[in-house]
Amino acid sequence: MGHRVAAGRANRVAPARARRARPFALLVATLLLAGCATGPQGDLGDPFERTNRATYAFNDKFNSNVTLPIAWVYVNYLPGRVRKGVHNALSNVESPVTFANDVLQGELGRAGETLARFLLNSTVGLGGLFDVGAMHGLPRHLSDFGQTLAVYGVGSGPFLVLPIIGPSTPRDIVGTGVDLIADPLFYVPADWPLLARAGTVVGIHTVMPLERNAGTILLRRQLGQGSLDPYATMRSVYRQQREREIQGGVLVPDTDD
Repeated sequence: MGHRVAAGRANRVAPARARRARPFALLVATLLLAGCATGPQGDLGDPFERTNRATYAFNDKFNSNVTLPIAWVYVNYLPGRVRKGVHNALSNVESPVTFANDVLQGELGRAGETLARFLLNSTVGLGGLFDVGAMHGLPRHLSDFGQTLAVYGVGSGPFLVLPIIGPSTPRDIVGTGVDLIADPLFYVPADWPLLARAGTVVGIHTVMPLERNAGTILLRRQLGQGSLDPYATMRSVYRQQREREIQGGVLVPDTDD
């Protein structure tokens, strides 16, 4: 399986921002049409569907009252250059974990790119505020331990919807835990209490996906509202997106200048 994943990654080229948004919109629109045509239906890979739907409803209210307003302010009121600097810095912080998973997946070429990016961005790029690596032909990507487990044939397990966090699987929950513990920030500064270090790492890893997805949160929300069964649409989008991530790594889209 590792060879198949490596082969799929070899031909991937980092696309432009506009080209990234278009496939996402087309995918969700297609799923919405399917949802409108068939309506709600059971799913053998979702044995906890009743509980998941209740959690999804709670998350939807939370996103409406908390996540969406934050994302709106972030996208519309924070200057583009500031957003880009934050985006670059957060991506740079993830580099050690990405590097470790690249190595574990046998992607040594990508591991070398990750290491080179981290060194360039941490020094010349002033701690990652400027993406010097991208200027030197080193595309940014993310790899996580959930992907690593998938490469080694570990099944995802049943579909789950977690409070606040959203859709996941047992495999990705374990992977997230390993990534948090593997993060160098978890161990420095050494004189900090364990809870303070753990809280810092968890906080950073919570902000990262919100920052990366802030520009598309509203789009996803609007598309989801057009479905007869938004939950089923969300589940399908998550599964297909996660499969693409496992097959080809996670490209981090650029923020607006």
